Amino acid sequence: MVELNIVNLLMVLLAAWLGGIFANRIGFPSILGELLIGIMLGPALFGILETSDALNILAEVGILFLMAYIGMEINFKDLGKASWAGFLAAIGGFVVPFALGYYTILFFDGTQLAGLFVGIAVGVTSLATKSRILVDLKLLDTRIAYVLMAGALISDTLALIIFAGIIGFVDAGSVDSIGLAWVAGKAILYFCLAVSIGIYIFPLLGKLLTKAKLTGRTLLFGILVIIVLGFSELAELAGLHGILGSFMAGLFIREGIFSRQVLKDVTGVFHDVSIGFLAPIFFVTAGFHVTLEIFQTDLALLILIIVGAVVGKILGTTLFYLPSGYGWREGFTIGTGMNGRGAVEIIIAGIGLQMGIISQEIFSILVFMAISTTLTVPIFLTWTTNWLKKRGELVKQAARNGYLILGANPLGLYIAKQLAEQSEVILIDYNKDLVNEAYAQGLKAIYGNGLREDAFEEADALSKNTFIALTGNSEINLLSAQLAYNSFYIPNRIVLVSPVEDGAGVNLLDHMDASSMFANKTDLVPWSYKISTHDFKESIEKVNKEITTRNWVKKNSNSKDILPILILDETGHKRPFHYKEIIRPKESVIYLQ
Repeated sequence: MVELNIVNLLMVLLAAWLGGIFANRIGFPSILGELLIGIMLGPALFGILETSDALNILAEVGILFLMAYIGMEINFKDLGKASWAGFLAAIGGFVVPFALGYYTILFFDGTQLAGLFVGIAVGVTSLATKSRILVDLKLLDTRIAYVLMAGALISDTLALIIFAGIIGFVDAGSVDSIGLAWVAGKAILYFCLAVSIGIYIFPLLGKLLTKAKLTGRTLLFGILVIIVLGFSELAELAGLHGILGSFMAGLFIREGIFSRQVLKDVTGVFHDVSIGFLAPIFFVTAGFHVTLEIFQTDLALLILIIVGAVVGKILGTTLFYLPSGYGWREGFTIGTGMNGRGAVEIIIAGIGLQMGIISQEIFSILVFMAISTTLTVPIFLTWTTNWLKKRGELVKQAARNGYLILGANPLGLYIAKQLAEQSEVILIDYNKDLVNEAYAQGLKAIYGNGLREDAFEEADALSKNTFIALTGNSEINLLSAQLAYNSFYIPNRIVLVSPVEDGAGVNLLDHMDASSMFANKTDLVPWSYKISTHDFKESIEKVNKEITTRNWVKKNSNSKDILPILILDETGHKRPFHYKEIIRPKESVIYLQ
């Protein structure tokens, strides 16, 4: 019987928490802190913490949940944002370090299987590490961000496929043609079965649960746990490893069992349970298997693996990226960003150690390789992106475009018509007469509730870059902006705030990272009336020096009867006038009076 030592579990979790906080404070992912504190407090150094069978079981469940969460976070539609360039970066960033890792192990008299495991480990990249760094460096709207994310997804998926093949080969225990055919047949059968269940059974399950009104988060989480463990067991029965099964389960869970909001809630629970509880146990206890003796006995191999990982990733990405036509400098920058390793590499290395394919020394080398390469990412990526900026080669890439406007009232229609001259604009309103009026004016409009996901989905909210809430109710505006961000990830949110607000509304805008329309509290009713009765005048004022929209409003505050609605740049492009905008020299403000 396996008994759980609560004190030991408490100490491991406390160590993971402290290590994770320290790593985050200095700008690195939690996993590095968890590994380092496991090395420090484990047998390798101080020997304060120790592993146990119960901890190992929790750690194994932790990596299954973590891989499911990684699968749930992957959206294959994102790969299209960088398609060819992302594919080139992924292949170059995987194949070259894979080959270097493989042949380095063979050069030091290692087995071919060990070489394959090391090759996979140095070939993968860390999606989570890159996501955090891209946010910190404000690079999410650049082409390199999409290439990096696409490259990470492709390389990690490729690593898992190769890993599955190796596990199947080890399970077969022979190299004869019949044995290999049996391994391949079971793997193919598993993938066919998993894909069929994901594409055909999961959507039916979602509809049945919705029809039976079984949509509670606790119940759905329990169902998803069963799905993840079931897929993992199917993978094991097929001679593959459970992590591939949980990863596949996560991929298909994302694609359509539940509504977007329910999926977001359940994904959040998976995140908390895996990353907040179970996975840290795996990474801390992984540190227990590290030996510091490699710095004396295998220093040359350690250095070569680390150098091969760094040089192979950066050089491979740079060379393979050349056919994209975006230049070697951008390829080099992407290579520095893809250099970090993370969860997948440590999980694969841990399984290799557990199965006896790699030694404790090689496992230790891979852990230090993961730590050292990840430490280089923020430094190298900051330097290379600044280099591109100075050369004017840091390309912005708008994956989204167009406006979604809540409120087909006269003011909303007036602004929509002007924005629609250059971008797609879709309006949402719960008043059929206003929707019909929008159509009469040649605008696209959706009849629906601005607080419901189905209206946003019908308006293709996932493709929109900016959401503008222009109803006369500030609370509805704020709630709809929250929905636009939480469920549809619309990056720019602009909200009309009524003068009757007591200040809470503006505070909520800051919390939601949204902006106030017209850079001031505005009463919708009188302006809608003026527009509907044509009792207004449109004017334009050119700006000679840079000024914020808020200061422009203050400067013109003596003229209370004006409403700045748009900013017009030198090329004739119009954009909404709101609190977080800056008006540059030679741009103009379009306002009503």
